[in-house]
Amino acid sequence: MGCAPQPTHQDMKIILPDQGTRVIERGPVSVEKMLHELRINPLEVIVSRNGTLVPENAVVGADDEIRIIRISHGG
Repeated sequence: MGCAPQPTHQDMKIILPDQGTRVIERGPVSVEKMLHELRINPLEVIVSRNGTLVPENAVVGADDEIRIIRISHGG
């Protein structure tokens, strides 16, 4: 049985829209670039860092917990 990697002080935890998680080693990066690397359209999501909504130009990195929330459209 495999265990999920445990975050270290240099890791960033990302909670994806499908509730899956990824723990990645990553230096400071803009939210926009992180979404691009994850192949997520920034027009379809909002992002929070440690529980606070952040804009695309915000910088995230080590020790941050990032939650990517898909925006639901419709009426």
